[in-house]
Amino acid sequence: MSDLPNCPACGSEFTYQDQSMLICPECAHEWQVGESIGEQTEEKVLDSNGNVLADGDTVTVIKDLKVKGSSAVVKVGTKVKNIRLVGGDHDIDCKIDGIGAMKLKSEFVKKA
Repeated sequence: MSDLPNCPACGSEFTYQDQSMLICPECAHEWQVGESIGEQTEEKVLDSNGNVLADGDTVTVIKDLKVKGSSAVVKVGTKVKNIRLVGGDHDIDCKIDGIGAMKLKSEFVKKA
């Protein structure tokens, strides 16, 4: 059995070591071998005005956004409730009435 710690992000027990990094194959989280959970710095997701966003916040779209692969447009002023923050280029997962599930960039929204 392995003496490696569980993943601090998702709790998976299937972590493996690659040189000085520990890697979780389930959520792709990477961290240093000697780094404890308290030392990890979480990236803050900021809206267009510099306010910190959190899961469950309500945001307002500040620019007309074309929906890729569709002729639909998310109009400026559209309120999006109950957002979920995710990693990556588009850091907000949400559901917009009339359009459905979408990923948004935080730079195109402001906290309501």
